[in-house]
Amino acid sequence: MKKLINSPERVVTDALAGMAAAHPELTVDHENRVVLRASGAVQGKVGLVSGGGSGHEPMHGGFVGLGMLDAACAGEVFTSPTPDQMQAATLAVDGGAGVLHIVKNYTGDVMNFEMAAELAAAEGDVEVRSVVVDDDVAVQDSLYTAGRRGVGATVLLEKVVGAAAEERRDLAACEELAKKVNGNARSMGMALTSCVVPAAGTPTFELADDEFELGIGIHGEPGRDRRKLGPLSEVAQLLVEPVLHDLPDADGAPVIAFVNSMGGTPLIELYGLYAEVAAICEKAGVQIARSLVGPYITSLEMAGASVTLLRADDDVLRLWDAPVSTPGLRWGV
Repeated sequence: MKKLINSPERVVTDALAGMAAAHPELTVDHENRVVLRASGAVQGKVGLVSGGGSGHEPMHGGFVGLGMLDAACAGEVFTSPTPDQMQAATLAVDGGAGVLHIVKNYTGDVMNFEMAAELAAAEGDVEVRSVVVDDDVAVQDSLYTAGRRGVGATVLLEKVVGAAAEERRDLAACEELAKKVNGNARSMGMALTSCVVPAAGTPTFELADDEFELGIGIHGEPGRDRRKLGPLSEVAQLLVEPVLHDLPDADGAPVIAFVNSMGGTPLIELYGLYAEVAAICEKAGVQIARSLVGPYITSLEMAGASVTLLRADDDVLRLWDAPVSTPGLRWGV
């Protein structure tokens, strides 16, 4: 295993120190491993908190800032943060309008965010609501979840609801919007290689040189099956057709198309995949209104990609276009 680290035990600590040094607009609560806006809680604004295991960068700490999250909790690699971390984040971002937890559907995250909400309400009298993201059509249940996993739609949801919170929509409206975005988004991923968790030092799984895993999870969880690797056009069909099959019609609304690197796949390959996705959508009569291509929800150095489609009405598109300024997404500012 070759990794650019001091030691497996220091990976997350060193990364958070780097974020604080590189982005003065952010601050890091190193004791609780929480990334926050340096400007502090915004009075009258719903606070948005997310988090999860590290190893998916820039998610979630890279999405803290204007137009997206107010705070993100960092667990160890592929390990949920604790309820104490989430409670600290919740109390820190409360500006009197309540706090929305955005939770990917992984058992540890769901359980710990629920406990954190109860703790924050008891200690700080903070109204907390939650939305659980479960957009992955690859499997119904997995090693880490009951129900579908939360994957690429999380990025889109944090952007859209983050813009709504900046407009001072209230907590109930932000929660309703978050559920609408989750309900209208579907994703599917694939892997060409495994990642290596630093503490383990060995690949999470093995793939032959001519194989790929269809429907992989962001922690290397097994997908639907393993197949011989064919041309990109065939892989794209295997990714997009299940997504389109499950995607709500939403009165024929266009989609935001998101092609994501799992960490080790370069942009030249991602754009090739995007071209295939666009062609499949056009043939299916699905209009792409906006796009996002790049590494935004990764699995360390895993080679592979995922595709997310989100039905987006005029309101969602306007919120998508709204200014955002975070380490991971930036436009309009």
